[in-house]
Amino acid sequence: MTSSTAEEPWPVRTVAMKVAGWIDKLGSVWVEGQLTQINARPGTRTAFLVLRDPSADMSLSVTCSPQLLDRSPVPLSEGAQVILYGKLSFYTGRGTISLRATDIRAVGVGELLARVERLRALLAAEGLFDPRLKRPLPFLPRTIGLITARASAAEKDVLTVAQRRWPAVHFEVRHTPVQGPTAVPAILDALKDLEGNVDVIILARGGGSVEDLLPFSDEALCRAISKATTPIVSAIGHEPDSPLSDHVADLRAATPTDAAKLVVPDAVAEQNLVADLRSRTAAALRNWVAREARGLEMIRHRPVLADPIAGIDLRSEEITRAIDAARRDVLRELAKQDTLVEHLRARLQTLGPAATLARGYAVVQRMVAGSDPEVLRSVDDAPPGTQIRVRVADGAVTAAVMGKVR
Repeated sequence: MTSSTAEEPWPVRTVAMKVAGWIDKLGSVWVEGQLTQINARPGTRTAFLVLRDPSADMSLSVTCSPQLLDRSPVPLSEGAQVILYGKLSFYTGRGTISLRATDIRAVGVGELLARVERLRALLAAEGLFDPRLKRPLPFLPRTIGLITARASAAEKDVLTVAQRRWPAVHFEVRHTPVQGPTAVPAILDALKDLEGNVDVIILARGGGSVEDLLPFSDEALCRAISKATTPIVSAIGHEPDSPLSDHVADLRAATPTDAAKLVVPDAVAEQNLVADLRSRTAAALRNWVAREARGLEMIRHRPVLADPIAGIDLRSEEITRAIDAARRDVLRELAKQDTLVEHLRARLQTLGPAATLARGYAVVQRMVAGSDPEVLRSVDDAPPGTQIRVRVADGAVTAAVMGKVR
């Protein structure tokens, strides 16, 4: 048959038959999921099941023989993790798809734990457990998001302990299933709703079996916790329980009660701490003031401050002594120089012209007109008639040269 067009559309039966043919080509498949509904009425030849993907809001209708359920080694109940083998069929009359199961196997605890360990290794290899990715919790959160089951002991423990520690604390509580096939989608929706609207988020649930805690080891939930920008505290089960959410969360709490203690500070303890710090600060300040006061007292008792003038008087006496010593040195030097001058004067007088004249000698000078008298050194320089000046000890006389005397 050619492709449909607006002029030649396919009738509904054709489309239905084509879909049935395509699905029939898929053949038999193995499918894993959680049973969310089991309807097997006594006396009926067909049991109706709903198989849901635990990580997504998707489900598949399943039919099987009631004897298949009865022959299961492990009693099957809603919430059980199972693997089905069957063939998909498209019912053209109702336009629905259903899986006709011919084999149902419950996933054992050992297999579940092995899968958790494989996922743990994968997430660790990707770095989702790296402590460097952990976000610090705020000291005093204004609003705390709490994701837990409605009316659960975990909710009561967190709210009671938190309000007792800090009465003004505010919670945004989101009630979700914490086990079973609908837990993961509901928790993811709650995380998305609280993200960015609160300061910290607490995931809380009490203890339970391995199967009960499986939603908190779901890969989709772990990745959502890792990508969240709001700090998340995982408080799942008790101390021995260790779902993967504990490792990807920013902080792991042993119990929901412990989570409240880690997230909300104790008002009484903080007040006591403030009082203690205030007391220690006051004591430190008093000790500092006392130490500085002692230092000032020691400075005040130093001689320079106890009697400031004494230092000046001491320096004054030193200056006076220095002046006297300088004066003595100057006078001594002057007397020494005076004696030297007297000695030189006496020598000068002994060797000078005046002393020679006093002994009867005279100095004869030739008088030259227009110039100073010249000492007469030779008789040849004084021809007869030359005016001369004769200097003796008590004065000088002038005379004229009469002639030479040999």
